[in-house]
Amino acid sequence: MAAAGGGGGGGSSNSNSGGPAEGGGSSRRTVFLFDRREEQSEVGERALHLEEGAGFSSFRGAVCQALGISAGEKFVITTTNRKEITDDNFNENVQDGVTLYLLQSVNQLLLSATKERIDFLPHYDTLVKSGMYEYYASEGQNPLPFALAELIDNSLSATSRNTGIRSIHIKLLFDESQGKPAVAVIDNGRGMTSKQLNNWAVYRLSKFTRKGDFESDHSGYVRPLPVPRSLNSDISYFGVGGKQAVFFVGQSARMISKPSDSQDVHELLLSKEDFEKKEKNKESIYSGYIRNRKPSDSSHITNDDERFLHSLILEEREKDSFTAVVITGVQPEHIQYLKNYFHLWTRQLAHIYHYYIHGPKGNETNAATKEVGPFNNIDMEISMFEKGKVPKIINLREIKDDMQTLYINTAADSFEFKSHVEGEGVVEGIIRYHPFLYDKETYPDDPCFPSKLKDDDDDDDCFIIEKGARGKRPIFECFWNGRLIPYTTVEDFDWCAPPKKRGLAPIECYNRISGALFTNDKFQVSTNKLTFMDLELKLKDKNTLFTRIFNGQEQRMKIDREFALWLKDCHEKYDKQIKFTLFKGTITRTDLPSKRMQSPWATYSAIEWDGKTYKAGQLVKTTKTLPLFYGSIVKFFLYGDHDGDVYATGGEVQIAMEPQALYDEIKTVPITKLDRTVAEKTVKKYVEDEMARLPDRLSVTWPEGDELLPNEVKPAGTPIGALRIEILNKKGEAMQKLPGTSHGGSKKLLVELKVILHSSSGNKEIISHISQHGGKWPYWFKKMENIQKLGNYTLKLQVVLNESNADTYAGRPLPSKIFKFSVKEGKPEKFSVGLLDPPFRVGVPFNIPLELQDEFGHTTQLATDIKPVLEASGLSLQYEDISKGPNCVIRGVTAKGHVNSYQGKNFSLKVILPGLKEESQSLKIRLLPGPPHQLKVKPDSDFLVIENGTAFPFQVEVLDESGNITAQPKLIVHCKFLGAPNLPVYSVDCSNAGTSILTGPPFHVQNIKKDHILKARIEIPSCKDVQAIEKTIRLLPSSHVAKLQIFSVEGQKAIQIKHQDEINWIAGDVMHNLIFQMYDEGEREIILTSALAEKIKVNWTPEINKEQLLQGFLPDVQVPASVKDMRYCQVSFQDDHVSLESAFTIRPLPDEPKQLKCKLKGGKTIQMGQELQGEIEIIITDQYGNQIQTFTSSCLTSLGISGNGLDKSNLKIAWQESTQTIIIKGIKFNPGPPGSKELCFAWREFSDFVRVQLISGPPAKLLLVNWPELTEPIPVINGKELPNPLTIQLCDQWENPSPVPLVKISLVKAAILKLSPSNQQHKTDDNGRANLGVFSVSAPRGEHTIQIKATYNKNSLEGPIIRLMVLPDPEKPVRLNVKYDKDVSFSAGDIFTDFMVSVISEDESVIKNINPTRISMKMWKLTGSGSRQPANVETFNCSKIKDNDKEEGFFYFRDKVIPNKVGSYCIQFAFMVDKSTVLNSDQILVDVIPNEPIKLIPECLPSTPAVSNVPPIANRTLVKDMCLNIVDEHNNRTGTNLIGKIIAKIKSSNEEDTEIPLFNGKVRMVEFPFIKGSAEIKDLVLAENSPGRDSTEYFIVFEPFLPALSRTLEPYHLPFMFYNDFRKQQQMAALTKERDQLSQSIVLYRNLFEASHQLVNEMKCQVQEATSKEIHLRNELKKQHINIPATQQVPHTDMLLKQKLSEQEGLKKQPRRSCTLPNYPKGNPDILGKIAHLAQIEDDEAAKVISWHLASDMDCVVTLTTDAARRIFDETQGRQQVLPLDSIYKKTLPDWNRPLPHLRNGKNYFRPIGNPVFARDLLTFPDNSEHCQTVFGMLLGDTIILDNLDAANHYRKEVVKITHCPTLLTREGDRIRSNGKFGGLQNKAPPMDKLRGMVFGAPLPRLCQTLGTQIDLLQQYRSAVCKLSSVTKELNVQEDYLNTPDMLKKQQELSEQEKSLERIEQKLGMTPTGKCELVRQAAKLNMSDSPIPPKRMRRETTKKLNSSLLSFTPRSMHNLSTSLHYRKSELHN
Repeated sequence: MAAAGGGGGGGSSNSNSGGPAEGGGSSRRTVFLFDRREEQSEVGERALHLEEGAGFSSFRGAVCQALGISAGEKFVITTTNRKEITDDNFNENVQDGVTLYLLQSVNQLLLSATKERIDFLPHYDTLVKSGMYEYYASEGQNPLPFALAELIDNSLSATSRNTGIRSIHIKLLFDESQGKPAVAVIDNGRGMTSKQLNNWAVYRLSKFTRKGDFESDHSGYVRPLPVPRSLNSDISYFGVGGKQAVFFVGQSARMISKPSDSQDVHELLLSKEDFEKKEKNKESIYSGYIRNRKPSDSSHITNDDERFLHSLILEEREKDSFTAVVITGVQPEHIQYLKNYFHLWTRQLAHIYHYYIHGPKGNETNAATKEVGPFNNIDMEISMFEKGKVPKIINLREIKDDMQTLYINTAADSFEFKSHVEGEGVVEGIIRYHPFLYDKETYPDDPCFPSKLKDDDDDDDCFIIEKGARGKRPIFECFWNGRLIPYTTVEDFDWCAPPKKRGLAPIECYNRISGALFTNDKFQVSTNKLTFMDLELKLKDKNTLFTRIFNGQEQRMKIDREFALWLKDCHEKYDKQIKFTLFKGTITRTDLPSKRMQSPWATYSAIEWDGKTYKAGQLVKTTKTLPLFYGSIVKFFLYGDHDGDVYATGGEVQIAMEPQALYDEIKTVPITKLDRTVAEKTVKKYVEDEMARLPDRLSVTWPEGDELLPNEVKPAGTPIGALRIEILNKKGEAMQKLPGTSHGGSKKLLVELKVILHSSSGNKEIISHISQHGGKWPYWFKKMENIQKLGNYTLKLQVVLNESNADTYAGRPLPSKIFKFSVKEGKPEKFSVGLLDPPFRVGVPFNIPLELQDEFGHTTQLATDIKPVLEASGLSLQYEDISKGPNCVIRGVTAKGHVNSYQGKNFSLKVILPGLKEESQSLKIRLLPGPPHQLKVKPDSDFLVIENGTAFPFQVEVLDESGNITAQPKLIVHCKFLGAPNLPVYSVDCSNAGTSILTGPPFHVQNIKKDHILKARIEIPSCKDVQAIEKTIRLLPSSHVAKLQIFSVEGQKAIQIKHQDEINWIAGDVMHNLIFQMYDEGEREIILTSALAEKIKVNWTPEINKEQLLQGFLPDVQVPASVKDMRYCQVSFQDDHVSLESAFTIRPLPDEPKQLKCKLKGGKTIQMGQELQGEIEIIITDQYGNQIQTFTSSCLTSLGISGNGLDKSNLKIAWQESTQTIIIKGIKFNPGPPGSKELCFAWREFSDFVRVQLISGPPAKLLLVNWPELTEPIPVINGKELPNPLTIQLCDQWENPSPVPLVKISLVKAAILKLSPSNQQHKTDDNGRANLGVFSVSAPRGEHTIQIKATYNKNSLEGPIIRLMVLPDPEKPVRLNVKYDKDVSFSAGDIFTDFMVSVISEDESVIKNINPTRISMKMWKLTGSGSRQPANVETFNCSKIKDNDKEEGFFYFRDKVIPNKVGSYCIQFAFMVDKSTVLNSDQILVDVIPNEPIKLIPECLPSTPAVSNVPPIANRTLVKDMCLNIVDEHNNRTGTNLIGKIIAKIKSSNEEDTEIPLFNGKVRMVEFPFIKGSAEIKDLVLAENSPGRDSTEYFIVFEPFLPALSRTLEPYHLPFMFYNDFRKQQQMAALTKERDQLSQSIVLYRNLFEASHQLVNEMKCQVQEATSKEIHLRNELKKQHINIPATQQVPHTDMLLKQKLSEQEGLKKQPRRSCTLPNYPKGNPDILGKIAHLAQIEDDEAAKVISWHLASDMDCVVTLTTDAARRIFDETQGRQQVLPLDSIYKKTLPDWNRPLPHLRNGKNYFRPIGNPVFARDLLTFPDNSEHCQTVFGMLLGDTIILDNLDAANHYRKEVVKITHCPTLLTREGDRIRSNGKFGGLQNKAPPMDKLRGMVFGAPLPRLCQTLGTQIDLLQQYRSAVCKLSSVTKELNVQEDYLNTPDMLKKQQELSEQEKSLERIEQKLGMTPTGKCELVRQAAKLNMSDSPIPPKRMRRETTKKLNSSLLSFTPRSMHNLSTSLHYRKSELHN
């Protein structure tokens, strides 16, 4: 007996259960032991080897020796099922390979998990029953529900012994946030022990074969007792379905189970991936481990894809026993099916387990509520969980539409039977009858797969032929042990199949039955329980007997007879059918739209239905039709090929509508629509009444005369009518409507009148009227007086139907009546005048044509002698005669009279024909003058007088014979003068107007002294017939104005003012009494007339009094007010003959003294304390400001000076003679406020004022502007800005601002106080002010000072001292704190311990609310360059926060993989403060040590040796020099502390080969020493003449033997080729070398292509992700109404960003109300700030009154905790108010959702005025909304705001009637306290500016927040577009690279090399090298230094591989293989 210590149980067992040991039949056993007595016990297992015959005592001693246990210590040894090992059961339980526990007691809880070796080789039944149907056939359905049913079967069996509820829960876990999709089936059954779990894993281990080596969970299977419907739950049967089901659903299954009597949970994981891995590694596939652990322990679940297991395992705590099957790797098509068809497959499961769910009787929905019993205590629930959706949960008991439920609840009766088959085989059966009810079958249809259409009872034209109710479906569904076998059905049995001949029941009754068969387990089903093997064959065996079950008892009788009688009884009792009789034949109905339904139709003459007979010809009435039909039966139709009488359902009846004269149509309706309640005589009477009431004729009368006789000829316009009409039936009765049914509504009758004109162009309807019967009046048409057209007419009266206006009904015309007549023209009644022939001239004859008409305009003739009369006002008219006949004309009409002008005159010519109705017609004519007849000249006198120098005008007119002015072409009038020389000749053209002015040049006769006589002759040369006219003219001398004079009248004296005289006058006075006179050429005074006065103008006024001017007076002249102004006055006269003027000048003189004037000379400003630099000049003026020059110095005595604050001590007054002015100097003011000052100067009763500007004195002080009081230190956070900008003002000694520019300002501070921006020199502006800006302060914690100084005129000005209290910044990160287990060691490839990282601020607190993406972990390998961070450093993100991570502000880095290669590594954590600043932690140096030893490999991969057994040693040398090292799984050298040996053996690839070569010395093995982790293999030589097969491949196995190592290491195999022939050996050695080189080259090529394709795939994923993100962001922008174009996205986005940012900045810069009270610095996250800064109010009035109401609290600092409040109290020495929130009693706080007091139960108790609202509802909180509600809820309570005081008083008065009234505020600033008190200053808010900035600020506009959201989306979208462009470009470049000629050439080279390798291996006789082998070779060369290189290194690796292929050497191949691992490692990760 030997014991071996061990590590972890990671290896597989090398023992085969029951198999012989090596070297003979030894029964040596190996036992694996876990010590779980204490937590500190070793984790791994111990392997103990028991010799043959060992007993319990020796075994216990071996255990004590192996584990170092003293002999007296108490412990127990148990199986994994907690069965204690004793001496009695030792040999039974301790078998080879068994796993045992070492515990303190049998019931001890496992302190850590264990692994139990198991084997689950398939049972031999796999071969025996391999022919059975093993696969999930589809049968047109998805097989997934049947796979789930296999798992439910197992749960039913597991829960069969439960006494209470049997719970089976299927969970579909499709929430991606909890891991990858999974399906879990969980039951509360009895659970499984580890051995039973092992049994489950064994394929085909059925419940009948679990014996022997397998622990049976049935303890010897016992068949269940018979129960109804075989509902025994014994359906987990073959040991196949569960495994098939889980691997059909997914690719991995995790079995978790706990029996009720066990403390441990057993867990087994089977996965397709694990099987493939074992097969690949040539391991035992059907072996593994069961994990035994304590309940609710999920520590072994580390894969994020299975996060959901944590919650599932957590539920174990509440369960006594359970089994959970968790399937992962679910197929995608299954996931879609489970999601999309949830209702379908849950309904299928409800059908499969219908009777397990609802009991033996099934789901009787109308039955009483069932109590929980042994047959309905199963609770099957299915739930589906999806991300972002409400879980779908359904209990199968709640499903009401599975087929068995539908069958049970539509059946009217049932027939139960039973059958016994071959001994114990029992079948129970039930047949249910689904009756026909009148017009439909009640056999249920599958709602998910409907097989027929529904009837449409209301569609008369839709014919549905009833098929068999069941259709093609078989009768029986089959259940095995109460569970549906879905793919097996039984069509029928002989005794229930439709008979070949007519039976007791109609044949269709056999289609109305459904059934179910229930078998026990004596009938074989397929392993997947989808089909029975032989059920139907056994049941239809002739020896099988059926018995009927009646009232629960079996009755032996003829089953076929019993069934037929039962079916007949059901038919008669429950079916409602029709008997068709008097068969007439089969026809085809072409009136049906569907050709398929047109034949065959059997026709019958009668039916029997519900006790009544209906025959052809019988009168019937329909029901449920619109309208109701009355008629006689023609025939009956029944679809189908029938012969003779038959019972059937459905059918149709053909009805002829009655009365046929009225309807004349055939209707076909379903028989079910016949009215079976109406009597035939009722229908007959209805038909007779209908016939008698039909209309027959019309009766026409003429109540008002004017009757129309047939063929009468009437003159046009003769009236006809009126007409009275009646419609009469055959009885002579008047009627208004057609007879109709009592339900359908009768049709009204109308009478239509039409008058039709017959013309050559056709008939034309000119009159059409329809008359209705009004009830109280008959049909009536009014008198027709509009028949005027000539021709033949027809008047027609027609009866028509209402609505359709049809004149026929039922094929018969309705009554009508016709009158024919004609119309001719009437006698003349009027006339019209035809077209005349203009022009018309006085005395020239013309004709007038006439047209005669009757009264309707028809042309007629003049029949009698009529003498026309012509009339025209002002004209004399005459005519010659009038012509009669068709063309009537008045001839020779002449007109004479006056026409006013040459253009003629319009006259109204009236033509009268006496005797006509319209006897006169007027027409307009224009009568023109006649030809010229005489000449008329004006003036009429023959003796004319004219003045010399003027022209004489003559008015000439050319007249016709009536004295009218006439005109014609070339009508020119001439005038010639005689009597003096050089006289002019006048002429004028009168061709256009016939009149004109005859004039010309004026007469100029020289030296005229007296009157002179002239002669004038006037004539028309072109008209000789017109007589000339002569005139005598006397010429007189001229009398025009020749001279103008001006006079000034003073008293009685007039003084002439000569032209250009100058006159002195008092300034501002008026010159009166100016006159003028005018004379002609003869010095005669000219009497002024209005015409002359109009021509006189003056230049000093625009307005002249005409009356005074006519009297000779000129306007008064206003003298200028200023002596400097002189006025020039001018009088002028101008007419057509002369222009005269006379002018003078006025000089003003000063008036009397009237005012004082002061003038300031020099600057207007006076500096405080200084004298005015200039002087003041005073002058005395008259009222117009003209200085008076007549004063002397004596006037100074009367001068006085005064002013506010005037200092008169240095005042000086002086008289200046030269300028006649007073000069004042020495003006000075006493110190006071600067501003405008007014000086008053008085002299006698006159005064004047001067305004000067008093400015501040020279700078003497410095003051801070808008800065809080400096009594206390100002708190400021280190690195933050001061609360206000530093603005300095220069002031004089009286603290008035001094506007002195360019004064230097400087700050004085300690060196440790840093200000940013740095201290720069500033200068004052023009206002004496310097804005230093806002400084950021950086200094150690504590109090610091800043003093402001200035330099002015070389003097230093001291400013105020600012004290600052610098506090540390709680938000400024200064360092990173890293926590981790520093004692742990780091083995290569393992997982790092957890790192906890926190960001520490200046105040040493942890900063919270940091985005986890800003924290990263970086790791790199240390090189010779030190610990500097390389460029391509590996970066990790922090892990997700778990529920148990309770420390806020800490970031966790879990499950980070330790690098695969040993060495020193540096870890550093980084925090991204902003885009340019990174805060790094201290570097953590870790040493990665090798992992556990795994295998033995050579230091350099040797080539394959080729040797022979010839004498030369060189040809026999296998290994010349090779170093073997022990490495871990990552090829790191390890085991340097191990000492042992290496044994080399030779083996053949064929185990049966006995001819094995020997080493030198004819030995089979050679030993080499192993020291310090390596062994040197030198000169390993084959023996001369060694045995061996020629051209055979052998292996040298180097196996390590290391006593100190407990585990077995993987040996190293070196293949070599053995040859007997020396030459052949040399040839093959060369081929072997070539093969090795080709193998390495192929590996490089393949890795190159694999890396390139993987890179492309990864780039495609990145493109897809970038595209999805771009589309998502584009859709989000569309929701914000922002559309991005398909092209130019980035420029458009940049433009939008610029626009939005500009808009947002503009909104932020808009002035708004702000709180100027300095906030308390938030040096601690527990400080919220001052109350004034916690809220904002939009309304100004509300902000003012609420701020004033809370004035005493606005400066209070709110903290979250009392500790924080206490710290502020201490820092400010108690001066600062504080309010801790944890000290507020929150139960008294108001409810923010409480309604206003006037609202009761949602209604107004009274109607308030003034818009009341809670004050708290007007507040908005920028941050900490919940805390702020607490603060303001306490401060404001229920305070209400209203508009004004009246509204508030009204509100309070009403509220106190019902409840307490809170404090009321008004927007006008008033307050009514809660006790009712108001008024006084204490209850009135001051103006806003009096609040000293302690007012709530206004929030930003809402548009600003919207813009912020849009800007964020636009920025994200721009980044996404740029990313998409970048990755798309990279992908295109990489794809182009793969298609380059160079890469295509490499692919061709790879193909050629692979073919060459295959040929060489064939020559060598070696096993062909597959792709997997080549990949393993590459893995052996893995020398990676970086676990996951970035993508850039992947590209570099590809390039490196590419270039390496160009210069291939074996050594370079090794190096390149090393670099390839970078890529492979990354791709794997």
